[in-house]
Amino acid sequence: MERDEVFEDENVKKGTLSIEQIFESQSIPSWREQLTLRAFVVSLVLGFFFSFIVMKLNLTTGIIPSLNVAAGLLGFFFLKTWTKLLQKSGLLKQPFTRQENTVIQTCVVATSGIAFSGGFGSYIFGMSETIASQSGDGNKPVNIKNPSLGWMIGFLFVVSFLGLFSVLPLRKIMIIDHKLIYPSGTATAHLINSFHTPHGAKLVKKQVSALFKCFVSSFLWAFFQWFYTAGDDCGFAAFPTFGLQAYQRKFFFDFSATYVGVGMICPYIVNLSLLAGAILSWGIMWPIIEGKKGDWYSEKLSPSSLHGLQGYKVFIAIAMILGDGLFHFAVVLFKTIHELCIKRAREEPSSIIPVAGSSNSAPSLSYDDHRRTEIFLKDQIPITFTSAGYVILAIVSIVTVPHIFPQLKWYHILVTYLIAPVLAFCNSYGCGLTDWSLASSYGKIAIFIFGAWVGLDNGGVLAGLASCGVMMSIVSTASDLMQDFKTGYMTLSSPRSMFVSQVIGTAMGCVIAPCVFWIFYKAFSIGVDGSDYPAPYATVYRGIALLGVEGVSSLPKNCLTLCLIFFLAAIVMSSLKEVAKHYEMKIFMFMPSVMAMAIPFFLGSYFAIDMCLGSLILFMWERMDKEQADAFAPAVASGIICGDGIWALPASLFALAKVKPPICMKFLSRGDNAKVDAFLSG
Repeated sequence: MERDEVFEDENVKKGTLSIEQIFESQSIPSWREQLTLRAFVVSLVLGFFFSFIVMKLNLTTGIIPSLNVAAGLLGFFFLKTWTKLLQKSGLLKQPFTRQENTVIQTCVVATSGIAFSGGFGSYIFGMSETIASQSGDGNKPVNIKNPSLGWMIGFLFVVSFLGLFSVLPLRKIMIIDHKLIYPSGTATAHLINSFHTPHGAKLVKKQVSALFKCFVSSFLWAFFQWFYTAGDDCGFAAFPTFGLQAYQRKFFFDFSATYVGVGMICPYIVNLSLLAGAILSWGIMWPIIEGKKGDWYSEKLSPSSLHGLQGYKVFIAIAMILGDGLFHFAVVLFKTIHELCIKRAREEPSSIIPVAGSSNSAPSLSYDDHRRTEIFLKDQIPITFTSAGYVILAIVSIVTVPHIFPQLKWYHILVTYLIAPVLAFCNSYGCGLTDWSLASSYGKIAIFIFGAWVGLDNGGVLAGLASCGVMMSIVSTASDLMQDFKTGYMTLSSPRSMFVSQVIGTAMGCVIAPCVFWIFYKAFSIGVDGSDYPAPYATVYRGIALLGVEGVSSLPKNCLTLCLIFFLAAIVMSSLKEVAKHYEMKIFMFMPSVMAMAIPFFLGSYFAIDMCLGSLILFMWERMDKEQADAFAPAVASGIICGDGIWALPASLFALAKVKPPICMKFLSRGDNAKVDAFLSG
């Protein structure tokens, strides 16, 4: 520790202490002390409120923003107000700490996360008679199950907790060894640390000031943009930056402050990989395949049909993600087994798997990283507990789910739980790189596998949708947990308190989310044309299930061949990168991330351009003043992300209150503009 003490003394003289040196005078509460009753009361209130917001978005647009930042901010506001009142009355017994703030954020996100992964706007409502009547084939009684409060709560309770156990042993690999970014988790941690930073630190004061300036600017920019979004494809988010033709190919800058900030946090290679994937897919592949219309697929299909171009976009991306994810899973598994064998050979038995247990910190770690690693590895969670928890919950689910959905047999559920940990790892790894959770994509894989297995006449549509729910619940909660572990790592919160708060939040969500959906279901006409709550994704998911029961033969021409090519290419690229990393070759720094390349294949390049702009800003800043950039870039990026993220709350409240923007800013070609002028003048 002599090196750390010298490092600290030098910084004390300079007045530029690091974050953890500033907090060093504060004692760290034990993991049990971090779990307070008041924290869970606040979490319950906020979780209920956030569930309404997520449910509203689920049943309208289907696009759910990250609420980690909003949860951390509102958690601080409510509990700080609470403790101040108690302090004034002389009743305060325990101070409000950043660890307790992190527990609230974790619990709230877990609660509201069930409103998304529960599939109320997608697979659950897709089972209903309302959606079945609009979908044509498959609307037989064996393929229909209308929502009911009882079975929805029961189903969520038996499937929502397995994801928490599936990746728990890999927390050290994800957070410490691979140093995955988890941008939302990192931004939330910076925000929480800034709230609780003691007074007197010059650098930290400047960092907090920079964070809040960027926070306010980003929030006001999002508010300003809202005024111009009165219709579809309106506003700055639809600005054809590189021309209308490029815009149609998803190449444009959408003025999203969030992803500019994320780009400043993510490594350069990740952002460049996103852009490379976008150019490869939307710039080269999709135009070529689109030219095969009429030969490879029918010209009469809708743009969202998986029988057409959309099928290539979705399944090729999934093939690349699976190839990269499976390779890394195999590498982690091999390293874990190898380390266990070495320990046994040295006669050092341990009940903790190496990837989750303690290890000696690398001597090159900064003071902050050294301190955070020490605390993160302190409260270990035995591998026996993790394994036993997963097995017991899987057995309960295998017995229970077939009673809720007779179309699914026990062996279907067993197969799901055998492959789920691999997909949970893939999703957590990808989320750590880019902040994108692809839970819905993995759910679609389950629809195809089990829908085709069961068959249309035996209830394959319902079986596919139910298995989608099982898979989505696992991979979504797994990535959420790892995101919260990243926040906990940076706020010195115990992994045990993070895990317990995630479990409690998930339990809250299993009750709150179905109840909130039931309110919407009984009060409004959901899923009906012209309704305020059309639930568009419910129709989409049922359509995918209908496609799934027909098997891979229903995919467009050459789609399966292309999927196999890209799956193998992903494994080869990942293998070459791992070899280059192992032998410390310089080329490793320039080899793209396959996982990052795959994401734009079906989302487009707009967010990749945003993130590359963030990288460009950081690069120019480092060229001008590297010391200042290293000190302030994380705070600036976090403020940008937080401001844009918190705007999701008032925007959602405006939508609930039916307050609409006054202006639609839309861009037309010269020819279209002339036609509009002629129509209006006529």
